[in-house]
Formats: sequence, structure tokens, C-alpha cells
Amino acid sequence: MTERTIAVGALARVEGEGAIDVRVRDGTVHEVKLHIYEPPRFFEALLRGRSFGEAPDITARICGICPIAYMMSASQAMEDAFGVRVTGPLRDLRRLIYCGEWIESHALHVYMLHAPDFLGFQDAFEIGRTQPEVLKAGLKLKKIGNRIIEVVGGGRAVHPLNLKIGGFHRIPRKREIQTLIEPLQWAIEAARDTVGLVACFDFPDAERDYTFVALRHPDEYAITEGRLVSNRGLDIPIAAFSDHFAEKHVPHSNALHGVMVDGGGEYHVGPLARYSLNSDKLPPLAREAACEAGLGAECRNPFRSIIVRAVEILAACEEALRLARAYEEPDQACIDYAPQAGEGHGCTEAPRGICYHHYRLDDDGLIISANIVPPTSQNQRTIESDLRLVIERNLDMNDADLTWLCEQTVRNYDPCISCATHFLDLRMDRS
Repeated sequence: MTERTIAVGALARVEGEGAIDVRVRDGTVHEVKLHIYEPPRFFEALLRGRSFGEAPDITARICGICPIAYMMSASQAMEDAFGVRVTGPLRDLRRLIYCGEWIESHALHVYMLHAPDFLGFQDAFEIGRTQPEVLKAGLKLKKIGNRIIEVVGGGRAVHPLNLKIGGFHRIPRKREIQTLIEPLQWAIEAARDTVGLVACFDFPDAERDYTFVALRHPDEYAITEGRLVSNRGLDIPIAAFSDHFAEKHVPHSNALHGVMVDGGGEYHVGPLARYSLNSDKLPPLAREAACEAGLGAECRNPFRSIIVRAVEILAACEEALRLARAYEEPDQACIDYAPQAGEGHGCTEAPRGICYHHYRLDDDGLIISANIVPPTSQNQRTIESDLRLVIERNLDMNDADLTWLCEQTVRNYDPCISCATHFLDLRMDRS
């Protein structure tokens, strides 16, 4: 029996720390483990005993790339507990700032983290040296997303200060929002070019019959609210999340594995799930671009997720421009509410997938318990299954090429392992 080991010292272009172990015996893959060894940060324990109003700002620190997802999900959970619903211009402002997060996060991933895989480069700096205009366009797109967050969020592109339960601390002036119109007009054309660019990449054949889960809204491409649906017939309110989904600890990971309660199976959240369950709700230009890119009504190849992300950049730019043009200042910055004992649920679509929050509060509005389920932990088991499939189909590859393909397989998900991989060790044992 011969033994073959592959070790990767560092996987760049993902956020967090982890490793992969692969065990192959007699040409058969026996074990695939995605290790998440970054220490847990215990945010749920940190929240216990604190005031309900602290939850959005504290949970935003879980992720510097998509803090809006955590702030919005936490805020909506508290609003659910207090019987508050944010509608009208305040809801539009929330959707606008969330579009900014989608633009900046997706542009970062597409141009800086994922495109080098398809172009044969080690990093985005090589894109800058060989195709500087491409990289400049990507960075400018990201900057426009950051600018939306700054304008709506009170002057900061990361961990904005202006969001709160019930709405905002301060109403953005109409003239401030209007400064976004011209950059967004450019961004729409740049986003269309992005879809065309990534649609020309070569993609491995890796289609799988996923269980997709995402929010769905009857009137729009779901971002800030909706019902949880799947391609297997699931259609539930956010409050029923824990009746259908659970988290399990596995010895090789400090991030919990998300599973479906019925059968305990894996499921897939994020761009592929959103698109496959909501492609009919895309705004017109994004729907047209998706068709031109050959996506069809659904997409089940994880390597083609880079196309879906590009389509979502365009959708977010299109939606942000519509909201900016239509903006009228709300009469008040925040909906009135009275803190009370109870429990609340919130769920929004972070760039990487659904971000679920659940809180229980006492009579004084202090947090008794908190449960936060980030997208990457929900996808972790699915990532392992993708790795197994990719390895089984490519065992004839040499170590270097197979290692690269494994790394790319993980990067398909744009995983945020600090939210639930900056560095990743691959140890492959072949006998």
C-alpha cells in the first residue's frame, strides 16, 4: 500500500482559518473534512444580559465585510419581539444600504478573490499587472458599494453608525442620496461588463442536485425580508426556522454544521440558492444579463457561482439606482416602539446566504438568550460534499493541480470562516 500526502501551507483569498483533510484508499475517497480551527468568539454568550438595543452594533462585529447583514437581522428580530414593522421610505433606505453591502462584498469576491482562479493567477495583483483596467473597474465597483453604506450609514463604510432598531438615528438628506445616482449609472454598465467577463471563464463540470434554501418575496428579489423557501417544497415564516433547521457540532470544526431537521441533511444557501429560487424576481437588466450568460432559470454548478454573483452585483446596482432616484425623506427617522418581554426572529440575505437571529428578552428588554446562524456554517457540510465530488472526479490529477482545485472549490462559496478561511492547510493522504 502506497501513501500519498498533499499539504497546503496557506490558502489565500478567503476569510478565516481552516484546513482540509482528505483520505484516499485504493482509489476511493474515504474521508473529507473541512476543519475550522479558528477559535470560536462566543457572541451569543457575550450578548446575554445586555440591552436589546446593543445587539445590532455588537453582532455587526462578527463580520467587517457584511456588518449590515448582522445589524439588519438583529434589528428585525427585536422588532419582531416588539411587534414593530418598518415600512415605506425607512424600509427603502434599509434595502438601499443592503444593496451597497451586496455590491462591495460581491465585487471584492469576484475581482480580488475568485477571478484569479479562473485566470490562472495566484492573486489579484497579477490581474493588476496584466489587465489593470479590469482590476480598476472591480475596485471602483466596490468603492461605490462602500459609498452607499457611508451615505446611508452615517459616514462609515465599515460598521456604520446610523442603523438602529426601528430605523435610523438620522434621516439622510435627499441631496446626499442623489449624489449616488451618477456613480450608480456607471456601476450598472460596469456590472454588465462584469457578467460578460466571468461568463467567458472555463468551468469544471460539477453540477449537483442541491437542496437550495433562501428567502423569497412576492414582489422583489429578496434581500431584507421574505419567507424561507426551498426547491423541495419548504415554505415557512422566519419564526419557524428552528423547527426545520439545526446546528450540529463535529469534532473537526469549531464552526457548527447546519443541517435540516427532517432527515438531518445538508442544504445550500447563498447566490446559487437565491438565484435558483428567485431568478424570476430579478430586475430587468439583471435578468437579461443572466440569460445572455447562459444561466437559465437555475444554476447548480458551484464553480459558476461567480457568474451569479456578477448578476447579483448588477441587480443590486439596478435596485440601488431605482431607490436613489425615488427617494423622499421620511417623516421620522425611527418607528416608535416599547420594549417588552418576548422573543423575536430575524433573517436577511447576507451576500453569502441567509443570516438568522433569534433572541429572548426579559421584562426590562435584557437579552436572556441569543442564537445566530451565519451562512458559512450552514454551507460547511455542503462544501465537504462538493470537495468529495471534485476529488472523486479528478483523482488522476497530480497533487499540485488537485490541491488547487480543492482550494477553488472552497472559494466558490466565498466562505467567511471568522463568521463561522484566510489560511487553509490541505492534508491529503493517498494509499
